[in-house]
Amino acid sequence: MPTIRVQTEAFDAATEVNAITAGRSDVGAVVTFTGLCRDEGGTLAALELEHYPGMAEAEIARVAAQAESRWPLMGLTAIHRFGRIAPGEPIVLVVTASAHRSAAFEAAEFLMDYLKTRAPFWKKEHHADGAQGDWVSAKDADDAAMARWDR
Repeated sequence: MPTIRVQTEAFDAATEVNAITAGRSDVGAVVTFTGLCRDEGGTLAALELEHYPGMAEAEIARVAAQAESRWPLMGLTAIHRFGRIAPGEPIVLVVTASAHRSAAFEAAEFLMDYLKTRAPFWKKEHHADGAQGDWVSAKDADDAAMARWDR
C-alpha cells in the first residue's frame, strides 16, 4: 500500500526511506527524488501551490497504483506540499523501493512525470520585487516526458 500525503509541512527524506525499508532485507534498491523550489536567478520569492483536498490525494493514489501494477515495487511514497514555498525548500518527494534498481528508477520517473504535468496542483509565482507572477504551466519537455508512459 503506497503512502500518499499532501501537506504544508516539510518532509524528511531519510525518515520516509526508513519507513519503507525498516526490518526488510528483500529490498535491493531505493530511489528517492526530492524536488526543490528554485529562485529562478533571484527573481522568485516563493511559489504558492494550491490543490483540491481529497482530489489531489486520490489522483496521486490512482497513479501510484498504476506504478505498482507496472513495476515490482516493495514500497512507494509520494509527498507533495502545498501553500507558500520559498526557494530552497522541498516541494515534492517520491520514494520507490524494489528488489532491482531499474524498477525503482522507472517507477520514480513515472510518478514524477505525472506529478509535474497532470497532478491537480496549481503553482503561482511570487516575485522577489513584490509583483505577483503568473500561474505556472507544464513545460513542453515535461509533457513529452509524460507522453512516453502512455504507450
